[in-house]
Formats: sequence, C-alpha cells, structure tokens
Amino acid sequence: MDNKLYKLMNWPRVEGIIYSEENSPFEILGPHPAGRNTLVQTFWPDAKEVFLVSGTKKKQMEMADEAGFFACLVSGRDMADYRYEVHYDDERGIKSVKDAYRYHHGLTKQQIDKLNAGILYDSYEFLGAHPMEIDGCHGTFFAVYAPNAIRVSVVGDFNYWDGRIHQMQLCRESGVYELFIPDVKAGDCYKYEIKSKGNTVVLKADPYAFGQQLRPDTASIVRNISYEWSDEAWMKERKKLQQKDAPVSVYELYLGSFKRGEDGEYLNYRALAPLVASYAKDMGYTHVELMPVMEHPLDASWGYQVIGYYAPTARYGTAADFKYFVDMLHKEGIGVILDWVPAHFPRDTYGLGRFDGTCIYEHEDPRKGAHPHWGTLLYNYARPQVSNYLISNALYWVKEYHADGIRMDAVASMLYLDYGKKEGEWIPNIYGGNENLDAVEFLKHLNSIMKKKNPDVYLIAEESTAWPKVTGEVEEDGLGFSMKWNMGFMNDYLSYISYDPYFRAHHHNELTFSMVYQYSENFMSVFSHDEVVHGKSTMIGKMPGNKEDKFANLRLTYAYMMTHPGKKLLFMGQDIAEYKEFDETRQTEWGLLQYPEHKGISKLVKDLNFLYKNKPALYKKDTDPDGFEWINCISSDKCMLSFVRKADKLQDMILVVANFAGIEQEFTVGVPAAGKYKELFTTDDKIYGGNSSRVTRAQATTEEEADGRENSIHVVVPSLSLVMYSYAPYTQKELAEIERKKEAAMARRKAKEAMKEAEEARKEADLARKEAGLAQKKAEAAEERAKAAMERAKAADKEAQEKEKA
Repeated sequence: MDNKLYKLMNWPRVEGIIYSEENSPFEILGPHPAGRNTLVQTFWPDAKEVFLVSGTKKKQMEMADEAGFFACLVSGRDMADYRYEVHYDDERGIKSVKDAYRYHHGLTKQQIDKLNAGILYDSYEFLGAHPMEIDGCHGTFFAVYAPNAIRVSVVGDFNYWDGRIHQMQLCRESGVYELFIPDVKAGDCYKYEIKSKGNTVVLKADPYAFGQQLRPDTASIVRNISYEWSDEAWMKERKKLQQKDAPVSVYELYLGSFKRGEDGEYLNYRALAPLVASYAKDMGYTHVELMPVMEHPLDASWGYQVIGYYAPTARYGTAADFKYFVDMLHKEGIGVILDWVPAHFPRDTYGLGRFDGTCIYEHEDPRKGAHPHWGTLLYNYARPQVSNYLISNALYWVKEYHADGIRMDAVASMLYLDYGKKEGEWIPNIYGGNENLDAVEFLKHLNSIMKKKNPDVYLIAEESTAWPKVTGEVEEDGLGFSMKWNMGFMNDYLSYISYDPYFRAHHHNELTFSMVYQYSENFMSVFSHDEVVHGKSTMIGKMPGNKEDKFANLRLTYAYMMTHPGKKLLFMGQDIAEYKEFDETRQTEWGLLQYPEHKGISKLVKDLNFLYKNKPALYKKDTDPDGFEWINCISSDKCMLSFVRKADKLQDMILVVANFAGIEQEFTVGVPAAGKYKELFTTDDKIYGGNSSRVTRAQATTEEEADGRENSIHVVVPSLSLVMYSYAPYTQKELAEIERKKEAAMARRKAKEAMKEAEEARKEADLARKEAGLAQKKAEAAEERAKAAMERAKAADKEAQEKEKA
C-alpha cells in the first residue's frame, strides 16, 4: 500500500468501520481534505476491486483491508461528481454506486431542540425514510431515534441486507442516526440493523415508516405519500359539519370483514372505497370509524396491536390507496374516524420493544412497562421523544390522510397504573396513588395541540371508568377530549334488555341510570365491537324470547339509543341483525338481507339515521340538560318510559313513549305543552317487521292532568315497542276556534247550571207547597181533635154537674 496513503488513514477508526462498531462513519468514509489532496475511503464488504469514477476518469482504489476497505488519494480538494465501480467475484458482478458519505444532511438545531423537548409535532417529516434530492442526487434520507445503540445501519435490497455497507451517523445531541443513501427510491424495502451493548444485533422496522410489507414479511418500505386530493368542499365545510351540536351517527367497521374478493382475499382500499361510501351514505350514517388501519402483524387483533404507526396496513394497499379511500368518502359526504392505539404495543422483535437494546419506548421496570393480561408493552410517556412520537403520529393521520376524528383505544388502561394488574404488578405514583400522571399529561398535551391545530377534528375516548372531566377543557383540569364512549349506557342497557320482560320491573334502574350522569361528559352512545368480540353474542343474540320477540326487542333497542342523548355508534353487522343461526350457509353477512326480518332491521336503522339527522331535537342539545325532560321514568311495574327531546324551538320537540313490557299497553301521558301530537315513528311498523300501521292523524291534547302536567294524550303502545310523536302547537285560527268552543261550552255549562238551579228551585217550591198542604191538613185535623176534645170536656163537665146535683 502506498506509504503516504497508509499514514493518512486512521486505522483504529477504519477497524471500527470494518467491525461495524462506528457511529460516526462520516469522519472516516467519503472524501476528506488531506493537504492539497483529498483522501477518499469506502467500505464494500467482500469486494475484490473498487474504482473511483469521475466523468471519463477512472482510478483504481487501493485495498486497505481484505474485508473490503478501499482508499485512494485524489489530487486537489474539490471533488467533482463521482461514483464507485465495485467488482465482486459472485453473482453481484459489477455495481456502479454513488457514495452515501459525501452527502451531509440531518436535523437542524431547532428541530433537535424541539425533539428533545417533545414538541417536534411534525417529526415524521424528518425521521423515517424520505425520498429527496441533494445536490442533484436523487435518493432517500433515513433517520431513526436510537440513542443507546453502538451502531445503526440501513439495510435493504439495495445493499444486499448487509449492515456493514450503510452505517449511519449519530447526532449525539438528539440521539438520532442519519444517512442519505443515493438511488434508494420509493418502493424499496429496508430495515435498521442495530448493534447494542453486548454485541447483540437485531433488525428493526422503522418506527416512522410510511409503508410496511404485508405480513408475514416485516420490512419497512420507502414511500412517497404525496397525493392530489379532491375533497376541498368537505374540508372547507368540515368545521360546520363537525360542530358540538351536529348530528353524528357512526358506522364502526373492520375493513377486512366488510367485503372480501371472490377468492376470499382482502380487497384494496380503492375497491373498498365505493362500497363503504355507498353503504354508509345509503344507510344515513354521517361517519365511518375504521378499526385500526395502522400496520399490525396479527389479523386476529383487528389492528389493536400496532407495529407500524405511520403505515396504512398493506393488507388493503398503499398509502396512496388509503388516501383515495378517504378522499372518496369525503366526496360522498361521509367523515372518517380512525381508531388509534397509544396505550400499548406488541413485543414482536422487529418492533419498538428494546429498540436500541434498551427500553426507549417502554419502561425498563415491567411493573411500569408491561401489561400482564395483554402481553404487550406500555409506553413511557415521560420520555419526550416517546410522547412526541405519538403526538406527531396523531397529527400525521389528520394532516396527511385528512382524518376527521381520532378515537383513542383503551384510555382507561393509560390512566391507571394498576389497570388489569394484581398486587405487586404495579408501582404507585409519587403521591402514592394509582393515577398515571405521565399519561394524563400526555393526553392533555396531545388534545390541546390537536385542538389548536385542528379544531374541527373529533377526539374520542374509549374510557370505561368514572375518571372525571374526560371531555373537560384542559385549562380546567380536564383531559380535553371532544367525546367519550358511554360504556356505562351500553353495559347497563344490554343487561336490562337481556331479561325476560316479566322480570324487567325489578331492573328498571339499569334502564334509567344513564341519565343520572349523562351531562357529566360529552357522550357518544355506542353498541360497539366490544360487545361482539371474545365469544360474545351478536346484538340480536342478546335479545330474549322467541325469534319474533328478539327482533322486536332489537328494534326497540336501536330506537331507544337513537332517542337517548348522545352521539351514536353501531358496529358493522348490527344494523342488519347479523345472526348466523338464521343463515348457516351464508358466505358474507350481506346474505342476511335475503330474510324479511333482517331487511326490516336494516330499514329501521336507515330510517332512524335519517330521522336523527333531520330532527334537531334528537341531536341539537345533546350536551345540554335543557334538551331532555323525563315525563315518566318511575313506572317500573309497567316497564315503560316517556320523555321529551327538545331543540331551540318548541315545535321541534319530540315525545318518546317506550313500552318494554311483553304486552300492549295504554297510557295517559302528560305532555309539556298543549297542541297536536302525531305519530312520527314506531318500531312496530309493518315495514320493519312489526304488526302495526302508522297512525297518520294528529291527536289533540286534553286538559286532563297526568304525570304532573296539565295536558295529556292517550296512547296505545304495542308490546316491546317505541313510538315517537312530533309536536305542533295550535295555530291562531285553531286557538280562536278552541277559545270559541270553550266560551260556547262555558255558556252551555252556565245555561245547564241555571236550568239545574231552576229545577232545584221548582222542586223546593213543590216541596214547600207539599209541606204547606200537609200543614193545613194537620191544622184541620188538630182543629177537629180540639173540637172533639171540647165536646168530651163539655160532656164530662155536664156529667160532673149532674153527679153533684144528685
């Protein structure tokens, strides 16, 4: 080897490159000034020869080490554009490649400071794999956070998956490894090869990858996620469409089950888009909620154990395909809510667990970093780079994929340190409590920055406990969510409805208890996938009784949910009463629609959705106690409820009467206002599979006191049915006619009373006359008796005189 060249080389550092233990390869590889010359060094493991090619000039480089380390000295200090010609003795042959170590690129100081502080909210624009052009060279810039690794390399098809070739540069201030690799393009597969202390080498998927291979393959994929959107109208109107008092009826679905191809394989996002959009629009839903579309290894998890947080799952296509899906739904007027799992992640070796050989995403102590029941790892929210990773991810789906809402899964497991854990499996917080203070701070941080950047995006919590102020403002010590799933309503109601009607009177509190706490949060009433997983029965399967009663109970259930305060959500299949018992041969759930009773349920849900969207009383004051008024919630013996839903205008009021008993019942129902009440909807309608024909004639109130109200109506409600009544106040003409009738009735009543008084007077006169006649007769009789007595007295006196004479 040339002696001058030999002396210029830093042999200990060269050895670090050869043994793949170098975290600052830019200090060794590539061009470096050497006096008036330039020292060029490169490492191509197993190569036999390497030439430095610049324009028409070709210079053979000296082999400094048989492992494949080559170097040469080039006159001058200005290196023209060059590349390496690498010769192998195997099937690789001769390769012409550009030098990755002549292109310097990385995070700026400002970005580093923000990342370290946990406020680099667009971190996905810098970390991960980004196709770009540097100094006229096309390639991909890679960056990964792995602060405790000894060495990190990019490996992929472009370098034979050899971790010795593209060793990355560590930015010590950020803990981020960085490298721009020329000619790596969108569609190329890659991973990070990470050497940790103890010389353990693992292959890790990119946490920020925009694409990932379809399982069982696990490589990340370089993706260009640019897309020409055409949903401008939706995005412009979204602020109005997603206001707090807007109607929200959500269709929750798992894309892998919604529809399959003829071969049973998953359909592409583009094929699913018109099917989902058409169904949701036809059924009257305002939004769809997709169970996690982020990349996950296990189909059975339904996406709730995520590996690739930034990659739409390859089961249905690419990032561009998924953007097309969202774009089409928006153009059809359907919002898209994404399930998101910031609570935990799986232990798969290529994932986030012990990512750089240490626990940078999870806690080292398993009592804080692992969930024993789920077998997953828990995020360390206290580490700024970890909370930044998740916050940036939520913002990514909103900005890059135009998501209209983020529904956070398993929030309760985040809030409580002892969630799902036994004694000894968790550590109290610094105050001795079971609250996860780091998770609380993370949620507040995320929700506040999301609302600041995207105020028209829903933030929905699946939180199953009574944690206070889940939807409260962060400034008032709330968590800052827009809505909370009302799990209490779902569980209590399904418990109540599962009883035979004969026993429901003893469980009436389960039916009404939800209204006790309804206005403590902004709730979404749900019958979600949680109620049909893990061997649980379908909704129709939960209903008691024979087949006819099951469907009647289900119709009643959906109508009650739609009239109960709160936004709405139904899981796929529930809106067609999915029930395998009735169709053992079906290939897809849509086969159920061949049955009349299932068509009836589908028609019922559709009509309820449109009724819900078109009647302000059913949504306008969901979070305002003034929007709901009990009429009768205490007649447990009758298994009935009556209440009113209100909007801003009195005439928008809707009266609801529900009969949960197994028999038809007649009720006198007190109403808040006099007027006309017309049957608007009944679950017992024949078009839904019931037995009734809708009553089209309005019923006027009567001034008969009932339920503590001056006015009432008489209604007959079929068994296991709910009836809605629209309200119309009397017109001026009708009020005048009513007043005229009242006055006429009053006059008639007065005349009747006068006639009654005259009759009573006549009777009294007759009585008096009768009494007077009787008195006359008595007087005459008394006079006769007096005369007789006088005669007797005279006779006695005469007799006495005669006796005296004698």
